[in-house]
Amino acid sequence: MNEQYVLDLQEVDETQMAVVGGKAAHLGGLSRIEGIRVPAGFCVTTTAFRQIMAEVPSIGDRLDHLSRLHPDDREAIRTLSAEIRRTIEGAAIPDGMAAAITRALARLGERAAYAVRSSATAEDLPTASFAGQQDTYLNVVGPAAILRHVSRCWASLFTERAVTYRLRNGIGHRNVDMAVFVQRMVFPDAAGILFTADPVTGNRKVATVDASFGLGEALVSGLVTPDVFKVRDGEVIAKAVAAKKRAVHTLPDGGTAEVAIDPQRQEQPALTDAQVVRLVQLGRRIEAQFGRPQDIEWCLVDDDFQIVQSRPITTLFPVPETDDRENHVYLSVGHQQMMTDPMKPLGLSMWKLTAMAPMHEAGGRLFVDATRHLASPAGRAGFLEMAGRGDPLTRDALETVLDRHDFVPTLPEAPGRPPVGAAPTSIATDPVIVTELIERSQASIAALRRDIRTKTGPALFDFLLEAFQEHKRVLSDPLSMQAIMAGMEATWWLNDRLQEWLGERNAADTLTLSAPGNITSEMGLALLDVADVIRPHPEVVAFLLQSVEDDGFLDELPKFAGGSEARDAIEAYLDRYGMRCVGEIDITRPRWSERPSTLVPLILDNIKLFEPGAAARRFEQGRQEAQKKEQDVLARLRALPDGKQKADETKRMIDRVRTFIGYREYPKYGIVSRYFVYKQALLEEAERLVRTGVLTEKEDVFYLTFQELHDVVRSNRADEKLIQQRKDAFRSYQSLTPPRVLTSDGEAITGAYRRDDVPTGALIGIPVSAGTVEGRARVILDMAQAALEPGDILVTAHTDPSWTPLFVGIAGLVTEVGGAMTHGAVIAREYGLPAVVGVLDATRLIPDGQRIRVHGSDGYVELLP
Repeated sequence: MNEQYVLDLQEVDETQMAVVGGKAAHLGGLSRIEGIRVPAGFCVTTTAFRQIMAEVPSIGDRLDHLSRLHPDDREAIRTLSAEIRRTIEGAAIPDGMAAAITRALARLGERAAYAVRSSATAEDLPTASFAGQQDTYLNVVGPAAILRHVSRCWASLFTERAVTYRLRNGIGHRNVDMAVFVQRMVFPDAAGILFTADPVTGNRKVATVDASFGLGEALVSGLVTPDVFKVRDGEVIAKAVAAKKRAVHTLPDGGTAEVAIDPQRQEQPALTDAQVVRLVQLGRRIEAQFGRPQDIEWCLVDDDFQIVQSRPITTLFPVPETDDRENHVYLSVGHQQMMTDPMKPLGLSMWKLTAMAPMHEAGGRLFVDATRHLASPAGRAGFLEMAGRGDPLTRDALETVLDRHDFVPTLPEAPGRPPVGAAPTSIATDPVIVTELIERSQASIAALRRDIRTKTGPALFDFLLEAFQEHKRVLSDPLSMQAIMAGMEATWWLNDRLQEWLGERNAADTLTLSAPGNITSEMGLALLDVADVIRPHPEVVAFLLQSVEDDGFLDELPKFAGGSEARDAIEAYLDRYGMRCVGEIDITRPRWSERPSTLVPLILDNIKLFEPGAAARRFEQGRQEAQKKEQDVLARLRALPDGKQKADETKRMIDRVRTFIGYREYPKYGIVSRYFVYKQALLEEAERLVRTGVLTEKEDVFYLTFQELHDVVRSNRADEKLIQQRKDAFRSYQSLTPPRVLTSDGEAITGAYRRDDVPTGALIGIPVSAGTVEGRARVILDMAQAALEPGDILVTAHTDPSWTPLFVGIAGLVTEVGGAMTHGAVIAREYGLPAVVGVLDATRLIPDGQRIRVHGSDGYVELLP
């Protein structure tokens, strides 16, 4: 029976995670790597833990109770988890189990000192490290003390922080078991942590070593500031030696104590450069064994390194995979599309199949490779100019990479290839062009809807591959591209020239108010019209207040006075805009037509905040403001030298911007309209797969790529293990923040604003819509949670077109992501909302309810007393 309770370190490897937990499994794997020394030890297996848990009275009821708690209910978690810990620590260890542990101890030396370390099965995983969630006890001496601390390690599965971590990450308390690793103590001269990739920048070629005197506990607990060394290509490239005033040492009878370090020794480095380089070489060997960057705890004893722990670094953003060894610079697609959340595999593969440029994926996000644009001397300047127009942070990040002259090679120009950012677009300023483009797009989507109806099974996938070619053809229509560029270039021309000639900043912001033909801004105003239909019917309003989360509410509406009109108005709105949703570039996200309850809080806000007829009044007010601004600008220009010529040129550009700027939103509307057609057809296939028992639930198809789903439909066989792995990976990606720019070395570069013209303490961003506004900040991460009051300023991570209905009820906008021509900026200008985008960490730095002042012309946000 002993074997099921205890395994020696030599019997353990990474395949036995379920038996010995993550920490011990990694150490077993480490002990097999040539040249890596791991202190001897043994593992008390999860079998022992499960037996103890089975014998603890009423533990099941308490775990059920724990699972029902909200992660923010700290008091309840603290009370219940403390109760569970006391019960486990008080449980007697059965004689057979205790005998197995003491026998293993006798083999290693009964009177030696040991570290007793928890090793949970959901610990040191590739997707979640759980670092510091459970307990470790150092310098434990004697069988009785060892047994007592084994019980304490079991109980530490229910520390308040471990329970909260599991609740936040959707991990069931019964899905995690606890093993305990008992390891010979090492009494080091120095100890610390080695990261085989730079934990701050993510650079996989730079290793970081933190070192202090004595036990590593001084460093981990924050008692000392460690020495920090950075190593690249076998040499120390940077080091900072700290004054290490204290250390943690072991006591003869067990336990540890803080001791003062001799003043002469405090500022000596804990390691020599040669030792640091040797340690990093060991780390690279460990990294190669586990196949990913590692966070390694080490000890130095008599100039010999011993490794006491290694776990994956889970906070690094993954690097796109390539089949070459060249340097690459990747740009985030999510920052351009205003959706930096991770996408599910079906969403990623559908976007790649329908995109105009080759895409790379990492961490559930999409990237484009900008290396060729940066490597071409003629194209580089134009590419940086385009990047900077959209988002100065992206430009700064790219210039940071280019400043390292050896990273991006300079390539000869390809013959006949025009440089990026070539001459302005040539197109007639004629509204008929936009009308014709919209009609073409609508006809193509109508044909798609008609032709897809009869396609099922493998034939559907063949049809879709052809449909994707039509999708790309519509997107790449040269006339459509010219119309989009004409509107953007006219905006830039007006801003540049009117600043030069009149000293006016961002004049185009006012000149584009209520521009005609913008499908996205029309969508926000159309929801005001829906509110107008519902407002006169108090029974309908009362019903909607109660049924905010019930997607069946539309069928119930006709039971109330005015309910049929309300339902017709909402359904008409969904017919036109129901394919939209938050994060709409990911086909797997629920659309408004699939979840109409999403719109209910927005309709109710419109009823509360506005008077009847608000949509038409707002549009007309914006149109008149733009007209007045045009007359003012032209009159002032005529008074200048060469005034007639300047005024005539400006008039042409104003006409051009008002003709074309609204169309910029239409291609995205066309994309998501097509996506909804594709999605409905694929979900019908998913339902058939559920009916025939191939899949458990239809949403499982979201975790397969398009090709994998095609294979499942053809073979009627699905890999459930793969689907589960994808779900786990997707959950882990949700905690990662994608960088604007990512290199093939893994370095994540955010970029910085190089400005000194803002008040101290202000948050800098990109000015995208003129004006200044003061008000209450409403920090909203989920549109469904919006509860606005008049004058509120929306502060959020990013907005895509689906957020537009919220814009009608706010006084200003602040986002963390965005540029001058992204959707949020375009709509803010059309609605006349002062807006600053690209404000790093805005949702963290601006508390909900804080009074703020948004400087939409100058690009900064002040927090007011």
